[in-house]
Amino acid sequence: MSDHDQDNPRREFLRKSLTLIPVVTVASTGLGSSMLMAAPEAPKPVEPARTPVSTNADAYQPSYFTAEEWAFVQAAVERLIPADEQGPGALEAGVPEYIDRQMNTPYAAGALWYMQGPFNADAAPEMGWQSKLVPKEIYRLGIAATDAWSKAFNGKTFAAQDSATRDDLLKQLEAGKPQFDSVPPKIFFNLLLQNTKEGFFCDPIHGGNKGMVGWTLIGFPGARADFMDWVERNEQYPFPAVSIRGERA
Repeated sequence: MSDHDQDNPRREFLRKSLTLIPVVTVASTGLGSSMLMAAPEAPKPVEPARTPVSTNADAYQPSYFTAEEWAFVQAAVERLIPADEQGPGALEAGVPEYIDRQMNTPYAAGALWYMQGPFNADAAPEMGWQSKLVPKEIYRLGIAATDAWSKAFNGKTFAAQDSATRDDLLKQLEAGKPQFDSVPPKIFFNLLLQNTKEGFFCDPIHGGNKGMVGWTLIGFPGARADFMDWVERNEQYPFPAVSIRGERA
């Protein structure tokens, strides 16, 4: 949050306090009834801006993924969380942007992890990251391997396949059926699925969940300061989700 944003509530409080001073003073002298109308009015609260759902997934230009990789990411997340009668899907929510932006963070480079090995692919999840490859490498190698595998199937890249074929290829990746020399297919699929879910439900400040469509879908109130009064009411929360920036769904 910027200093300007932090100053706004303080300035608003001071301005309202100063507005009340002449009103109280005049009222105490017995002249209030004739002077109150002349007192400055406190400003009406400004409604936070509502965030429209972006429908142009091509507006964002990736900084990590190549054009071919970007086409894969868009095609894959569109099938993992597709748009339907319940609302927009991962593509409309900006999940590809979220993933691309994550590739430029310490997370994608494994900078905050212990990466010395030994690595055990069968270890329990609580044992931490179990690959010598970091996320950005897994994406680069996994996309290339999947596209080559897809081309061997019918000459088309993954992004060029129809929806049914993409669904089938993703299911095979999830099951670990293809044989990739560069990266285990299940590790690649699991990372892609995890990041897709993160991008769909993250705060919009990270690039995904545009218009807070993910939060709206599940009735999550977002970054509201307090909604505990509604926890035990056994009824739907009636107010729109709010982002960290104060945007409303």
